[in-house]
Amino acid sequence: MPLYEHVLIARQDLSNTQAEGLIEHFSTVLADNGGKVVDNEYWGVRTLAYKINKNRKGHYAFLRSDAPSDAVQEMERLARLHDDVMRVMTIRVDQHEEGPSIQMQKREERGDRRGGDRGDRRDRN
Repeated sequence: MPLYEHVLIARQDLSNTQAEGLIEHFSTVLADNGGKVVDNEYWGVRTLAYKINKNRKGHYAFLRSDAPSDAVQEMERLARLHDDVMRVMTIRVDQHEEGPSIQMQKREERGDRRGGDRGDRRDRN
């Protein structure tokens, strides 16, 4: 079966347990349609890049699934109809990465994305 990664953004006025309940709800939707959730992560409340339905923040959730496309389409359809879900994004991947997602890793573990040594720039003056 194809592998997918899903990111859900729920309304900010939900409690943490309600937001995690949404993860369980959509996991069962995938399971009922022949798929399975390999891993899920709750990223917490984060600030949005722009307002969505007058909200500045949202609960972020991340799911890794192994499911047929029909199950994914049904999960996305139900997520769009759900009042608490503001956005859902699904990406098909070739393989799932091991360990926590990049959002859950500490900044030191991720490495420096700039590629240069910051000390060199300060010493040039």
